[in-house]
Amino acid sequence: MSRDISRRTLVQAATAALASVALPSLAQPAWPSKPIKIIVPYTAGGFTDQMARLLQVGLQKQLGQPVVIDNKPGANSIIGVDAVAKAAPDGHTFGVVIPAFTANTTLYPKLPYNPRKDLVGVSLMGVSPLVAAVSLNAPFKDTRELIAYAKANPGKVSFASSGSGSAAHLTSELLKTLTQTFMVHIPYRGASPALADLLGGQVPLFLDPPPNLIQPAKAGRIRLIGVASEKRLPILPDVPTFVEQGIPGMLGSTWASMIAPAGTPRDIVKRMSEAVNQIIHSAETRAKLEAMGTFAEGTTPEACDTFLAAETAKWGKVIRDAGVQLD
Repeated sequence: MSRDISRRTLVQAATAALASVALPSLAQPAWPSKPIKIIVPYTAGGFTDQMARLLQVGLQKQLGQPVVIDNKPGANSIIGVDAVAKAAPDGHTFGVVIPAFTANTTLYPKLPYNPRKDLVGVSLMGVSPLVAAVSLNAPFKDTRELIAYAKANPGKVSFASSGSGSAAHLTSELLKTLTQTFMVHIPYRGASPALADLLGGQVPLFLDPPPNLIQPAKAGRIRLIGVASEKRLPILPDVPTFVEQGIPGMLGSTWASMIAPAGTPRDIVKRMSEAVNQIIHSAETRAKLEAMGTFAEGTTPEACDTFLAAETAKWGKVIRDAGVQLD
């Protein structure tokens, strides 16, 4: 009898041990277990939206769930980013952000979220260096002439931007600082009206990502005078960088990074990062990015966090040094 009891006790103990191992896995459903939402804090059609949609089909194939793009524009991306920050950290909500996300930390003294505590990086997806374009009636035709004219005529050169605090605005402010010139900022409500006035000759200078500028430049309607990057763009091989032209540190771009709510399980963040990176580095996506004047990146979550912190520090200094204030 005692031997039967002992054997029964051992069997019960073994069964309990197996159950204790199995229960946690049963409590955690496979990821993803429902459709994934990617929040874009801008309207459809822009760079951020395009970057998110480049991932959509590939992620659906890899993850086996629908991927929904949710555009939540407003307040210089704050509304959409806040929605990401406050979403359930279950691995089914992500966001795509651009430089305004890092600039807002300095521009807005009170944000409804803490970018360091409430959000984590997933992957830096792509970087699109800004290109400087000048109107045909501008009194300068290249970077050297622009700087010389601006120095000889303080305040007489104006530059357009797609809005206060945008990458175009802050990169133009960086150009002013590095060249010790004084130029006047004219903010627009988006890149389209800014480009329209550049084409019409109402404003002489505008920095913007390549996609909006390539066709007007090919048509001879504007001049492209410099790229704010360490290396030339394959799609614009004849346009020199500002660094080549003797302005070290003149680097500015729009970029797209995927973020997630803080508290999202780390293994899910890593799996999403790996899925994103596989798509980014596919031949098909790289070709699309190159056509957009965008360098394919694809990073680890840790590298993404480091990049976002560096961009926050960089543009924070530019904003403070230039005394940038929201209109």
